[in-house]
Amino acid sequence: MCEAAFRYEGRCLFGFSGEKPFLLPDNEGVKMNTSPVRMDDLPLNRFHCRIAALTFGAHLTDGYVLGVIGYAIIQLTPAMQLTPFMAGMIGGSALLGLFIGSLVLGWISDHIGRQKIFTFSFLLITLASFLQFFATTPEHLIGLRILIGIGLGGDYSVGHTLLAEFSPRRHRGILLGAFSVVWTVGYVLASIAGHHFISESPEAWRWLLASAALPALLITLLRWGTPESPRWLLRQGRFAEAHAIVHRYFGPHVLLGDEVATATHKHIKTLFSSRYWRRTAFNSVFFVCLVIPWFVIYTWLPTIAQTIGLEDALTASLMLNALLIVGALLGLVLTHLLAHRKFLLGSFLLLAATLVVMACLPSGSSLTLLLFVLFSTTISAVSNLVGILPAESFPTDIRSLGVGFATAMSRLGAAVSTGLLPW
Repeated sequence: MCEAAFRYEGRCLFGFSGEKPFLLPDNEGVKMNTSPVRMDDLPLNRFHCRIAALTFGAHLTDGYVLGVIGYAIIQLTPAMQLTPFMAGMIGGSALLGLFIGSLVLGWISDHIGRQKIFTFSFLLITLASFLQFFATTPEHLIGLRILIGIGLGGDYSVGHTLLAEFSPRRHRGILLGAFSVVWTVGYVLASIAGHHFISESPEAWRWLLASAALPALLITLLRWGTPESPRWLLRQGRFAEAHAIVHRYFGPHVLLGDEVATATHKHIKTLFSSRYWRRTAFNSVFFVCLVIPWFVIYTWLPTIAQTIGLEDALTASLMLNALLIVGALLGLVLTHLLAHRKFLLGSFLLLAATLVVMACLPSGSSLTLLLFVLFSTTISAVSNLVGILPAESFPTDIRSLGVGFATAMSRLGAAVSTGLLPW
């Protein structure tokens, strides 16, 4: 008896017997030219590349949006007579929004689906980015960048989740790891844009901040029509819809696999149950420890470059940011070659050592720049694990919630530390 089954031409492809899923043998129940294959075992196809491109494009925009603020603050400080506190609030406001968006929109997407948040998040980013052009007070900018951060937080949670649920198992790690590479490219593009705009006019910061609306709008338009995750639909018991999506994009011979439709409680307390609390703690601590030094240093990199006496600080910070792409590409290779735990622990030990040594060096030491190059390359390389570890740690029904919580904790820490640095 085939209960809650997927059917092809009236025959059972996949269903549940009691609480366990079953797949029919190749020679029973279904006669088709192509043997049944699990979605996890598919080769990479055009649809996978489309989902990856939409998610990667979003991460490029994310990196750009968060990167331009460090350059804009150089002009904003005299233009709006910013105090160190207000400069810190503007610098950290998007990260505060990321905390809210990751937690709230990640939780919502586990209830209403991935596709809606996948589209809404970038619509919000587009509108708020455009409105930055018309900001007249620091408070206006803070409010708009909080909204941008909320959209980014939702995209962080849902983008990783949607790609993980669509991509084949064999290619999942490399696709999720590539998030860091694309994000870094966006961050470096922000450096290039900042270097260009800041020298133009005292009001150039408006164009710099609003320029993020263009890629955000493009991503928003391209995302219309993205299908819902069939794995999420299956967990909701919406078998016909899940099957229709799999049939349309992968073919009638493709099966979802071992997902079981069960009623689950998608509350945040689930993350702290005896089954998941270790995963939640590990991903949150890892994420927090990574992004605090990242955002503290790179949000204020143009200012830091001036402070340590580098001539032409904007050009110097652009070159240092370019190292992040080298590190991200290196990390993509190391993520594939090394065990994730060894890569993570080794990188964190190296990062800690370089920071301690730099703190102990006298001002103006030539060794500081060399160590900073090593630090930049390493932190960018290990950031590839951000896209992999949280998304693979949680099951379908709480994946967005788990990824969102880890992201929220990291952005809260980064927002506080970034805001305090000017003091």
